Amino acid sequence: MKKVLIINTHLTYPNWTEGKLNDAFAEKARDFFKSKGFEVIETKVENGYNIEEEEKKHLDAEIVILQTPINWFGAPWIYKKYVDEVFNRGLFTKSFLSGDGRTREDLTKQYGTGGNMHGKKFMISATWNAPKEAFGNPEYKLFEGKDLSDIFLPITSNYRFCGYDIIDSYNCFDIFKNAEIEKDLENYPSHLSKVFEL
Repeated sequence: MKKVLIINTHLTYPNWTEGKLNDAFAEKARDFFKSKGFEVIETKVENGYNIEEEEKKHLDAEIVILQTPINWFGAPWIYKKYVDEVFNRGLFTKSFLSGDGRTREDLTKQYGTGGNMHGKKFMISATWNAPKEAFGNPEYKLFEGKDLSDIFLPITSNYRFCGYDIIDSYNCFDIFKNAEIEKDLENYPSHLSKVFEL
């Protein structure tokens, strides 16, 4: 049976962000993949995790989905800690990658080509305060025309470095001022079906 790993990296701030929206997107993904015959493996980073078990989850899953709020233009700090611990484990055991790809014997090999996770896929599903029109729009001063793939580069590069294919993200924008949350939740399974060809 094919497996998908859903990593929920919401970080609770009492009386402000309780995690219900990210839980709802994780649940939508869980239900979708179960309906397609996948075994769903989950990690809620805030609840704690075992580093060796997380390494195995990545090795077992064909698809990894990061469900995250965007806090200060990135995933919450607990996700960076998670990546440092789990990916360092995958480096030391040589399960995720065998070095950075370069060798002294063959100087034509590129940095970032040493991954062992080829054929696996990684996708981000994110919730934002930012409006959709802030991305890919040179008239918006903050991002200066940069799109979501540019903003997500610090996250996706970890997975690409290990050999994953990066799949188009899914985003719920402007959640505090002009949200279309119900519509975004409703459309999420269609996105998953399209990008994973299921």
